[in-house]
Amino acid sequence: MLALRLPLVLLLLLAPALPEPPPAKTVSQKEAEFDKVFSDWVNSELVNIYTFNRTVLRNRTEGIRVSVNVLSELKDTPVLFVVRQKEAVVSFQVPLILRGLYQRKYMYQDVSRTLCQPQAKTELETQFFYVDVSTLSVRNASYQLRATRVENFVLRTDERFSFNATAAQPQYFKYVFPKGVDSVIVKVTSAMAFPCSVISIQDILCPVYDLDNNVAFIGMYQTMTKKAAITVQRKDFPSNSFYVVVVVKTEDEACGGALPYYPFSKDEPVDQGNRQKALEVVVSPAITSEAYVSGMLFCLGIFLSFYALTLLIACWKSCRQQQKKGLLAALGSPSTDTASLLGHARATPDSLLGRPCDGYGYGSFENGSTLSTEGITDSTGSTDVSYAYAERSLDNVAGRPRLDSLSSVEEDDYDTLADIDSDKNVIRTKKYLSVADLARKDKRVLRKKYQIYFWNIATIAVFYALPVIQLVITYQTVVNVTGNQDICYYNFLCAHPLGNLSAFNNILSNLGYILLGLLFLLIILQREIHYNRALMRSDTNALECGIPKHFGLFYAMGTALMMEGLLSACYHVCPNYTNFQFDTSFMYMIAGLCMLKLYQKRHPDINASAYSAYACLAVVIFFSVLGVVFGRGNMVFWIIFSVIHIFATLLLSTQLYYMGRWKLDSGIPRRIVHVMYTDCIRQCSGPMYVDRMVLLVMGNIINWSLAAYGLIIHPNDFASYLLAIGICNLLLYFAFYIIMKLRSGERIKLIPLLCIVCTSVVWGFALFFFFQGLSTWQQTPAESREHNRDCILLDFFDDHDIWHFLSSIAMFGSFLVLLTLDDDLDCVQRDKIYVF
Repeated sequence: MLALRLPLVLLLLLAPALPEPPPAKTVSQKEAEFDKVFSDWVNSELVNIYTFNRTVLRNRTEGIRVSVNVLSELKDTPVLFVVRQKEAVVSFQVPLILRGLYQRKYMYQDVSRTLCQPQAKTELETQFFYVDVSTLSVRNASYQLRATRVENFVLRTDERFSFNATAAQPQYFKYVFPKGVDSVIVKVTSAMAFPCSVISIQDILCPVYDLDNNVAFIGMYQTMTKKAAITVQRKDFPSNSFYVVVVVKTEDEACGGALPYYPFSKDEPVDQGNRQKALEVVVSPAITSEAYVSGMLFCLGIFLSFYALTLLIACWKSCRQQQKKGLLAALGSPSTDTASLLGHARATPDSLLGRPCDGYGYGSFENGSTLSTEGITDSTGSTDVSYAYAERSLDNVAGRPRLDSLSSVEEDDYDTLADIDSDKNVIRTKKYLSVADLARKDKRVLRKKYQIYFWNIATIAVFYALPVIQLVITYQTVVNVTGNQDICYYNFLCAHPLGNLSAFNNILSNLGYILLGLLFLLIILQREIHYNRALMRSDTNALECGIPKHFGLFYAMGTALMMEGLLSACYHVCPNYTNFQFDTSFMYMIAGLCMLKLYQKRHPDINASAYSAYACLAVVIFFSVLGVVFGRGNMVFWIIFSVIHIFATLLLSTQLYYMGRWKLDSGIPRRIVHVMYTDCIRQCSGPMYVDRMVLLVMGNIINWSLAAYGLIIHPNDFASYLLAIGICNLLLYFAFYIIMKLRSGERIKLIPLLCIVCTSVVWGFALFFFFQGLSTWQQTPAESREHNRDCILLDFFDDHDIWHFLSSIAMFGSFLVLLTLDDDLDCVQRDKIYVF
């Protein structure tokens, strides 16, 4: 028996001692009153419970706020406050520890929390709530406790309410949708930018997430410096009400402020009791469905009026043409083409090319009749040449190349000259060139060459737009699901949602680019049809007179304008730092295509191919992406870009000056030295092509200045800076073209002159609205919202929407200028039209 008890005794002796049970806590329950300060203490053996009761009406909501202040410094053993109420429990410790960036800790001794309000079941109900105060500290922890009723807890429509908030004393208020109001906009403002704060819209649920570390868990939220605005729709809140929550952040970096520096370890919390912000909130009804309808009708009405105006002009021109045909029939003249040829034959029997052509405009705005008055006089008043000669001349004209099938023509054949014995090096290096010198290639080959511009840009558009649309839909979905409204840089004071779209007005205003681009394509199609009919009739004007008609670049320009509208709309689905490229890519293309079209007018044989042109534009877009990502403050990038910019300017200048008759090879340095020696040192001769030299010198001055500006200033918006380079070069070349056109004795007809004047005025107003700057993704979302402004047109469109309207009209007008600028040359033979 002793042998059995001995192991049991040893086991008991070796076993560890059991912990002593904790001492029994003393619970002190006290009846408490509102607006009374309770100064008390607790320790590990004492728990205080305060009992509050209040009478609640079903149709009235009253806020309750509990404020505490711990007077003792107890970092390791804080005081715990637990508020128990009907359907909810709220707990917090004091000192309250909140974490910031890099896990920094911030301590708050003075804490206030608003209690969420359960609804009363009956008309009049008495509700209780309890505040439990406890701690694990063996020492006494002194504190002060106070419960108050919140005045103006329910916000009233269009009434401003001012309040203060800190990170440990957040505020939230309730708003109930009035009858007949389906959408409201919550505006919060502050005179002070910092400290940074967060505005959140949450459903009526308990608990309310009103601390910096949990405010982003539910609902919609924005960071804020001086302004914040959130549009709230009734359909998103089944209870027809919501909370407006305002929280001050522990740090300001999210709003663009500097990260505070404290000489302490990240494990050591810092007291931040002085971070207080004064704010003002107002809830106003948003626009009604009638405003959406009026905005859409206004947008459609503006741009469809251009269709109506174009149709009226076309009908008026058709009536004029029919009247002139009736006049010719009344005079008993022969058919138009025969009369025109007879007139030419009798006036110049040696050649059909020795006099200006008759007035055929093949569908232009100033086309006139197919038979000029001079042609009528020649055909009816001269009898020096027989009809046989005229018929022979007609046969010769009919035998010229027509618009045949392109299946047997390769684009690589476009070096073929009409005159096989001519040397293009000799022709293109003449001091004075005519369009006839640079329009010697086969028209079928050139037509195919320039049609490639359209097909290439159409292919680019499809492959570019599809992933863009997919990406922005994903962006919008993320915004709607997470509620993080810092993702997109809207003008929140004028952002009208529709369906899943957060800013439908910014998308709708891009409709003008698409409709006017389509209208331009229809105008080009009408011109091409008339021109092809003239070619099929072997009309002398179409074959020998005016600037050679190639429509491929015009089709590409119209397509680019439509794509600009589509991609700008995609960008404005969720404008931000990562997708700004969508809004600018086709702007670069439009600027490049306009310059190519201007150059093509006088240089149809030597204009760049579609492949090289789009390759250059791809390089521009590539640098745009690099500049947006790496350009901000990066000196290495700016040095590389400036060197490439200057080198490309010199390369293009050489190409333009020598009309492409030079080679990029290892002999360039030797040839440069030779030219400098012979032309500048040995005989000091002036430039052979003075006009071209003036243009290129001015172009180099402007481009070198822009390169120096970028290298010194480092503009934040690199994409706009790059676009400004393209626009400056386009405007310089266009001004040079106009000046040289007038110097050459040519004139500008009424229609292009009106287009120039009106387009310039519209561009001026458009740029004014563009530079208003309602938002900017170069700053933080909170700083961007400081630039937000209210709608200025129909309570639906803001300044940037007006920029969309005016810029689409201005681009359409600019395209019309390029289309009609040389209509005055439609009756002039090409060997009389100068090249510049």
